[in-house]
Amino acid sequence: MPPSTARAVIDLDVTGPTISKHLYGHFAEHLGRCIYGGFWVGEDSPIPNEGGLRLDVVEALRALDIPNLRWPGGCFADAYHWRDGVGPKQDRPVMVNSLWGDVEENNHFGTHEFMALCELLGAEPYVNGNVGSGTVQEMSEWVEYLTRDGDSPMARLRKANGRDQPWKVPFWGIGNEAWGCGGHMRADTYADLASRYATFLHNHDGNELYRIAAGAADDDLAWTEALMKAVSCLGCTSRPRGIFQAVSFHYYSFAGDGISKGSATEFTDEQYYRTMVKAADIDRVIAGHSAVMDAYDPQRRVGLVCDEWGTWWEAEPGTNPRFLYQQNTLRDALVASLHFDIFHKHAARLRMANIAQTVNVLQAMILTDDDGGLVLTPTYHVFAMNKGHQDAASVPVHLVEKPAAVTVGDDGLDPLSISASTKDGKVLVSLSNLALDTDTTVRLDLRGRAVTAARARILTADEPQRHNTSAAPDAVAPADLAVTLRPGALGAAELVAVLAPHSFTTVELDLA
Repeated sequence: MPPSTARAVIDLDVTGPTISKHLYGHFAEHLGRCIYGGFWVGEDSPIPNEGGLRLDVVEALRALDIPNLRWPGGCFADAYHWRDGVGPKQDRPVMVNSLWGDVEENNHFGTHEFMALCELLGAEPYVNGNVGSGTVQEMSEWVEYLTRDGDSPMARLRKANGRDQPWKVPFWGIGNEAWGCGGHMRADTYADLASRYATFLHNHDGNELYRIAAGAADDDLAWTEALMKAVSCLGCTSRPRGIFQAVSFHYYSFAGDGISKGSATEFTDEQYYRTMVKAADIDRVIAGHSAVMDAYDPQRRVGLVCDEWGTWWEAEPGTNPRFLYQQNTLRDALVASLHFDIFHKHAARLRMANIAQTVNVLQAMILTDDDGGLVLTPTYHVFAMNKGHQDAASVPVHLVEKPAAVTVGDDGLDPLSISASTKDGKVLVSLSNLALDTDTTVRLDLRGRAVTAARARILTADEPQRHNTSAAPDAVAPADLAVTLRPGALGAAELVAVLAPHSFTTVELDLA
């Protein structure tokens, strides 16, 4: 098809809400080979490790500036009892992970191992507590065990298990998917239960908890409203009650046939575009939840958290279908880049997001094998190229000329997505060309600040099905992209970039 053109105006001297670094969060569940065989190989493994934690995985994630890590689930959280995972490893009871493959786990990766992982990563821990099969006391004591100093019962137990000083653990999830695997509850039932749990999750020794109530599936706005009613009233102007500080929701993308349908690597053009339509619809979903929350919390003191997002395909042939191991193509990477543009747009309300999941499960950053092999996925590269947005001030982008929408059944898809932010004298612009077979020449009118230099990187391949393997680890990898920076009208600068089909590009600008 002939190339298309687009023009956008970026006001470099006008800044909006800060894009929280926690929008680039991650998720590690006891599921398949995410923990055992992914993060954890054990102290006796020939694979280089520190205390059993796989060091090549840690090194790769540190390069992303990973801000937080959610654990132990997911659905697994509501079956996990934390006391089984502390103390001498030889004394820890074996458990059956009936949710994910009906496999036995030795509990060698528990609370201390997770905290050691977070310390190696430089990430803040996000602990998801057990509401479904646990008790208020159990979760309250877990908070005390992790965060309290002094001579309390749980502090003494932690010290007996080898850790004298408490940790800082800011993020606490109050159960998971209470509408489903977390208990099949009604919204009002869970709202009451979450309020009770949150009441007994205490701040200890300066560790201030950010309590996250388990929220909706997709666009279930009634669930969000039930949670907001627990902390505020319709039209209230007073501060919401500080029972929990955020509500969550989960959102997965697929080709229209439902979760866990279709191959990760073999798909048609129609399936590609249907996936992009589903991914783009998270904009409407976030806007809906935000509107409900605005009615009860116009000052936006309660945060919205998307603590599970990503693509969900059929498991790779020959693998345990309950381990949710899937390959990761350029299509998945573009789902991620599109999501981040939308997350940036909603930064005033959206405080955290966690891709599902980090290693070997669903839309992973990293794929490993038991022989020490490691592959960085196309999605990993999107996180790496975009990390300059973390804790940067959003910058408005006005798309004044755009390519024609792509017709996808009864839907239309805008094939060009752009977001921008500024921090430390630089601007980062992210551009996704979702069109399968059309180059797009983009002109960026850069106004309000002088631009002295521009550098660009592009992530693309000859087809969106392309993915990385141990035999071809760089089949989809970033490359430098030549762009043109020249004076524009009225003292502005103009940048021209040609975006290849099905590509993700970032442009870094130096400001005078």
